[in-house]
Amino acid sequence: MSLSKLALACSVALGAMTLALAPASYAATDTKTPAKAKAAKTTKAKAKAPAKAAAKPVAMPAEPNEEADEPDTTGSATTEFNCELGNKITIYSNEKDDSHIALRWQKRLHRLSRVGTTTGAHRFENRLYGLIWIGIPAKGMLLDSKQNRQLANECKDAQQAKPAVLVEAPASLGVVPPAGG
Repeated sequence: MSLSKLALACSVALGAMTLALAPASYAATDTKTPAKAKAAKTTKAKAKAPAKAAAKPVAMPAEPNEEADEPDTTGSATTEFNCELGNKITIYSNEKDDSHIALRWQKRLHRLSRVGTTTGAHRFENRLYGLIWIGIPAKGMLLDSKQNRQLANECKDAQQAKPAVLVEAPASLGVVPPAGG
């Protein structure tokens, strides 16, 4: 028998053993308890249940989730944004709390929390609903982090929608005015 045939026969045998022993190895790691042991545990648990019920303390109500609750917008400054495709966004901001905003999107009011950035952009997130508002001086955009898509882009308030004013460069910068004009 040649060496290559021997190596092939060993690899086939090893593969067959692996497949044959795989179900046995899974059965050894099975964490289910036998039926008799399970039945014994349930009778013990039933005997202890009345004692535990009497000693069980009253459950405290869950802490309110600020991102899930609709924020209060009384006394907040309102900024209306008109976006492309006819979308509209309203942002309510409070001078006393610059770490949160309320954002109205499609007839729903969401509370967003500020996230720090290194670029200077204003970024607010609501992780529960997956909303991200990014505001830069030229525009704002609303993103959906759960579906990885833009909800609204080119959102501009009244100040941002004004056309930019052209400013002529001073002569000291070496800019030559166009000829003929």
